[in-house]
Amino acid sequence: MRAYLAVAVGGLIGTGLRLAFDLAFPHGDGEFPVETLIVNLTGAFALGWLVGGVWTRPATPVWLKAGLGSGVIGSFTTLSAVMASLLVLTREHQSWLAAGYLLVSVVGGLVLAAAGLRIGSLIAHRPMPTEVSDAGETL
Repeated sequence: MRAYLAVAVGGLIGTGLRLAFDLAFPHGDGEFPVETLIVNLTGAFALGWLVGGVWTRPATPVWLKAGLGSGVIGSFTTLSAVMASLLVLTREHQSWLAAGYLLVSVVGGLVLAAAGLRIGSLIAHRPMPTEVSDAGETL
């Protein structure tokens, strides 16, 4: 029950952060969705950092992992925003821009997640995990 509450509270926080970011950096149809890209790349890095540094600690409770990962980062970053941006760019006949955006989103997300994982592991003074386990509990 604690994990569900943590996800709900984390979701409120992440959604609020996302809305604030979207309002601070709006973009129009046919424009490169810089704010969505920055949010998702930041989220990829943050999740990698958490997995490498915080989640490898045996004392980290499942509810905290769920609240930060699924709650805050899950609601801050959204695949649906990426897809919506891709559809709008394509509709506006910006296919090359859409393709570049997708490539940067996927490759950049993977690179930053790996960097976050590495940095988190260094900060935690532990080797990088080769697999991530939630001890049999789902988040």
